[in-house]
Amino acid sequence: MLITVAAVLGALAVALAWPVPVLLSRATWLSGAPAIALALWQAVALAGGLSMIGCLLAFGSAPAGSFPAAVAQLAPVLLTGPVPPEYGALQLAALTLAAAVTLLLMANLALTAVRAERERRRQQGLVDILSDPLPGDPRTRVLPHPVPLAYCVPGIRTTTVLTDGLIQALDPDELAAVIAHERTHLDQLHHLVRLAFRAWHSALPWFPIANRAERSVVTLTEMLADDGARRSVGTDALRRALAQVGNAGESGSFPDVASGASPDAAMLAARLDRLEQPDPIRGGSVPTAVRGAVLVASVALVAIPVIGMAVVFGITP
Repeated sequence: MLITVAAVLGALAVALAWPVPVLLSRATWLSGAPAIALALWQAVALAGGLSMIGCLLAFGSAPAGSFPAAVAQLAPVLLTGPVPPEYGALQLAALTLAAAVTLLLMANLALTAVRAERERRRQQGLVDILSDPLPGDPRTRVLPHPVPLAYCVPGIRTTTVLTDGLIQALDPDELAAVIAHERTHLDQLHHLVRLAFRAWHSALPWFPIANRAERSVVTLTEMLADDGARRSVGTDALRRALAQVGNAGESGSFPDVASGASPDAAMLAARLDRLEQPDPIRGGSVPTAVRGAVLVASVALVAIPVIGMAVVFGITP
């Protein structure tokens, strides 16, 4: 039974490690439904990790019939020996690798979160010292700097930061679009989504798909923030703001210092092009049936390794 589970999860892990992310990153429908696409990317990442670890655990635990049973057999003899003869070198290597990958991913996520929180506190402290509140909007601070920049600082006390250069470069509607863009990042907790993918990329820097996934997720969160600005101010004001200051400072967008990501000129071009397309807020270009199918696929991607892990751990009806 566990050998079958290992084969299924292994095949899914391979698919989610290379061909699926490559195809997804090249898909043209993503910009028409960024929220659905972001959910699919998260499902791919979660299912890929669970499938890889589950495959290794299933193969290594096969002689015992479940992972808890394998632990019960191996734990007492790890230091004293001998290892039961039914466990060969491949089974022991699979269990060891599963433990190592799990610890690597969890430790890297924790370390990335700690570093992000430390950076957030440093940013908040500097902003409090160096900036002044925007008149009429205490949640928005203004830095005395000539370069037109805007970013958000997440946390319990969220802050949107603008520079004098940005305020001078934009008219009131354009400035309102920038502020709405940054507020959408904060309201939708984009920093947490980006943090998870940044941790994955940091844990596996040699893995090209991790970089591809992180960049795609950054682009999608920028598009979602654009939609928030469109709801608040309208498309024209946002388009003008991007056209005027999009290439200033952080190479292609209002930079999000808190997330550690700096979109490039290609991302800016994609966002500007998207503003010329059918408004996703009013239905967009992606049919409802396609959106529903993507959501079902996202749930199924996660459900398969979860069920497989349940079998591995002996949790069966």
